[in-house]
Amino acid sequence: MSFTRPRTAALAAIGVVALALTACATGAGDAAPTASAEAEPVTGGNLTFAISVDSQCIDPQQVGNNDAIAIARQTVASLTIQDPETGEILPWLATDYEVNDDATSFTFTLQDGPTYADGEPIDAASVKTNFEAIQALGAKASLGSSYLADLESIEVPDEHTVIVNFSEPSAQFLQATSTFSLGLLSPATAAVSQADRCLGDYIGSGPFSVQSYTPNEGAVLERREGYEWGPSTAAHTGEAYLDTITYKVVPESGNRTGSLQSGQIDATTGIATADAVLFEGEDFWSLNRANPGSVYNLYANQSTEKLADENVRLAIQKGIDREQITSTLLGPDDLPAVSPLASSTPYFTDLSDVLEYDPKAAAELLEESGWTEGDDGIREKDGEKLSFHVTYWQSPKEVLELVQQQLRQIGIDLQLTFASIADVQAANADGTYDFSYGNLTRADPDVLRTVFAVNGTNNATKRTEPAEIDELLDEQAAIIDPAARQKVVDEAAELLITGGYSIPIYQLSTTITAASKVQGLGFEASSRLDFYDAWIAE
Repeated sequence: MSFTRPRTAALAAIGVVALALTACATGAGDAAPTASAEAEPVTGGNLTFAISVDSQCIDPQQVGNNDAIAIARQTVASLTIQDPETGEILPWLATDYEVNDDATSFTFTLQDGPTYADGEPIDAASVKTNFEAIQALGAKASLGSSYLADLESIEVPDEHTVIVNFSEPSAQFLQATSTFSLGLLSPATAAVSQADRCLGDYIGSGPFSVQSYTPNEGAVLERREGYEWGPSTAAHTGEAYLDTITYKVVPESGNRTGSLQSGQIDATTGIATADAVLFEGEDFWSLNRANPGSVYNLYANQSTEKLADENVRLAIQKGIDREQITSTLLGPDDLPAVSPLASSTPYFTDLSDVLEYDPKAAAELLEESGWTEGDDGIREKDGEKLSFHVTYWQSPKEVLELVQQQLRQIGIDLQLTFASIADVQAANADGTYDFSYGNLTRADPDVLRTVFAVNGTNNATKRTEPAEIDELLDEQAAIIDPAARQKVVDEAAELLITGGYSIPIYQLSTTITAASKVQGLGFEASSRLDFYDAWIAE
């Protein structure tokens, strides 16, 4: 079965809710404002961009942190590209693709002409080398390896044809081929050590190449000459306009604000909500987009006795006032979660009718499970306090502090510990936690299987026994018909809520704030930054 360019109401609706633009001088729209209606892009110049966190790695196939991705995405091209407005998967390095009926085999026909930065052709054999190298990276390629789960074989019948076969249905794989995680690197990179690749020693296929990278300081990317295969979703197809992009690590929010005001940097995504008003004049613009995928969740470790109780999980879910969190702590573009999926995710459906703040119902559920209020207001049973612990690294910490206060009102003690990314990942890996906290960006609903399924790559709930939810998550992974998949995704998302598997809090979004001279900087479908069309107005 040939399956290309699906268009459905479910996909088309994404653009309605995903993108919002604020620019005092130009008003609303769906792209960064241009200097004038007649402005033509200018080639040359440097764009200085501030990031807030350095994860010590910029290798596209290993990174997972948004700031690192802002660097890595610019250095690789992908087999396909996802339209950010419709969710449609379009050809990029591949001119065409086919998917068989049960989503176990994917055939890609490659363009003739594109090359890696070292001049090697982007051919079928190099695609095979890339995917096998990602498999070999294992946990180091946390995103890419999950997209290649159940990979059985890769066939290369000729230099322009690659066939990727899975032992189990994997409808998500088509969207995965549009991501930076499966972005292509020169075959020579496969022989480079993981550590050296993290430090920028890799050869990409994208419009920019790594000129330098200094951990905790920043990176410089330079335009790649001869690049002529930009994606159809871009405004042009030739070389990038910018000579260089300079990324500076600026950890303190106030310093990022001051740097943008003074012109030391040209753009950032790290402006604090309280400072956003400082950039509402005609000298700046901002662009916001919801991050698709799993919204910010408290992921309950159901291998623990207390959280194996559905009533306890549901009580916690019902005891969180999401509207209060977003209205008092976050910006106008950060919305309360109304589903386990963000609104910019294909196949999203608003489930706010079953995801409600109801502290009275929460208390009743806890009473039903035998948790009674103690002298200090914290519930107890058999001499044990209803107390939990969450270790986190994401900001703003005030979100979890408000959740802590809200849960205390229904008799639950939530202890918070801030730690490094590495420490949090270690705790999550060995299961020594009550709750983990975070989101996972992915413009495909299979992200729910990754996070919540008993056999999911992440299995954040640490369940060991399959249940009805696993059947639904596996079922949607085998469906390529959009309408049929929508039905199953809706059933799974609702059961994640009603069964207390998911405890959603709010929907992450990303806001670019930039000086007015910065033009063309925007988002791709996964809300990753895209500098390919960016230029500096004279």
